[in-house]
Amino acid sequence: MNTQIGDVLGVGLPLATVALLALVSMVQLELGPFARLAAPGKWLLTGAFGMGVLAFCFKMTVALLIATAPERLVAPLAATPLRPAPLFAAPRAVAGPSGPVRPARHAWAALPDVAPAPPHNPTTPARVALGERLFQETRLSGDGTLSCASCHDLHGKAGGDGRATARGIAGKVGPRNTPTVWNAAFQSVLFWDGRARSLEEQATGPILNPIEMGLPSPAEAERRLGADSGYRAAFAAAFGDEAITFERIAMAIAAFERTLVTPDAPYDRFVRGDASALSPAQLRGMALFEALGCVTCHAGPAFSDASLLVEGMPLRFFPANPTPYEKKYRLLTEGTAGERGAWRVPSLRNVALTGPYFHNGAVDDLAEAVRVMATAQLNLALDTAPARGSYWLSEQHELHRTEQRTLTERDVADIVAFLRALSSDRLAARAGK
Repeated sequence: MNTQIGDVLGVGLPLATVALLALVSMVQLELGPFARLAAPGKWLLTGAFGMGVLAFCFKMTVALLIATAPERLVAPLAATPLRPAPLFAAPRAVAGPSGPVRPARHAWAALPDVAPAPPHNPTTPARVALGERLFQETRLSGDGTLSCASCHDLHGKAGGDGRATARGIAGKVGPRNTPTVWNAAFQSVLFWDGRARSLEEQATGPILNPIEMGLPSPAEAERRLGADSGYRAAFAAAFGDEAITFERIAMAIAAFERTLVTPDAPYDRFVRGDASALSPAQLRGMALFEALGCVTCHAGPAFSDASLLVEGMPLRFFPANPTPYEKKYRLLTEGTAGERGAWRVPSLRNVALTGPYFHNGAVDDLAEAVRVMATAQLNLALDTAPARGSYWLSEQHELHRTEQRTLTERDVADIVAFLRALSSDRLAARAGK
């Protein structure tokens, strides 16, 4: 036996024995009689107090076993490699300091025809009809001039408003670009900062926002609609009684928005088997979209990591890498600090129809938006800028050099062509694009 272990046991075992005897004596002769405990109670109390001594004995036993049989007990543990737990889910690409360098194969899929609905708010015809009416209702704004449809033009602007940032009552201008409501039902978080977790939660925000629709309170919405017998009947058909509540208003609007789905893009036809649905340029753009790492954030049928259809990271820092674009287009957050914001990953569905782009709507050209994303998020060099090389350390502790990839104008054009293939045929026809 190891001499040091023997010394420890030589001291530890007598101490443990003395401690147990002292505990037994103290409980049996003093504490037990004082508390008027019967014999079972005395032994139970002895066991409770003696847990620490028993734990000490157990540890010494384990130490003895390890010391006497190291080859049998320790060697298998030492041979097992230890790997730290990942902080996030496995990425879709292996990324070095210069951006994604080994993209994994991406599974392309078409958009479902029907959006999922929560159990408490099924998408019934009565609720959809009521929600569509409420979506057009100007009485839900403070001065009676705006409705949800005022900023979400379903057909002329493909669910947005075509402005850099939203315009509310009395001509007030907000700080954020208006997202489209088409396919919003597939998003796991809503608003640019992702603060809403459902369409129901999102629907209440603009109505009460003082620089958007500006209604003073939920009670005022209930009062205005409750005075209309037609609405009382519509709420009864949708919810079973005439009670008009702000929660039900949001539920009906959300039910309607879950019908705003566009699975009719050329991309969807291609994925479903129509090989002629995409042009050669669009196919090249699709390949670049995967190879460059765009799918790292814009994944799944909705082309968004903030989608219910994928397990991703809904929010991303943007711009992730410093580029001249961040000053040119004021991409940093407001204030003197000029920090990089964490924004919801937007869906790229119908992106060619819903400009201008980014959280502040500062870029109105889709090709320019591709250049911004390529440099700021993927750290690519444009063909007008020199590429840079960098070194990174692999898991095998090998130093590798990664050359910054250059994006040509033809690459940009091909990616834009592919993004246009994500536009709904019927929305593109109605928008004249």
